[in-house]
Amino acid sequence: MSSKPGTPAPCRVVPSPCRVALALGSNRCHGRHGRPAAVLRAAARALAELGLTSARLSPIIATAPVGPSDRRFANAVLVGGWAGDALSLLAAVKALERNFGRRPGRRWGARVLDIDIIAFGSARIRQPGLSIPHPHMADRLFVLTPLLALWPGWRHPATGRTVRHMAHRLARRRPQDG
Repeated sequence: MSSKPGTPAPCRVVPSPCRVALALGSNRCHGRHGRPAAVLRAAARALAELGLTSARLSPIIATAPVGPSDRRFANAVLVGGWAGDALSLLAAVKALERNFGRRPGRRWGARVLDIDIIAFGSARIRQPGLSIPHPHMADRLFVLTPLLALWPGWRHPATGRTVRHMAHRLARRRPQDG
């Protein structure tokens, strides 16, 4: 685990929760929760039950799919506090995806629930199965736009850019994406 010099130490297991950001996406209905936007709201409630404290859900936006899927996505970001380490958060979100019906399959295919860890405090983590911040977050307006609503001043630990700066740069390059 490493962080950029001059930034606060990355969050580890500490008495107070680490501020984290999770990107949530859905483009398939769920039998109990309904349409994709309702799936995201249900996932946010479930994450709070799993220990995400002071959780705030961004506005939910509808976006075009990335890759071969032909279904539009509902996307949002959830920001809250996590008292455990990054691996325990990863285990919790993967278990929740499975609980919501996520099955292994084609990359970028249709799915009931997809959760990515976007930020874990100021930590930069690279290990098998876990990359924080998400390696493609700065190229995805469907992540940056909702994150901008909740945590515009978060700085990417590798680039030092704020969410506001990354979103502005990407919107200038690709104004048609949402």
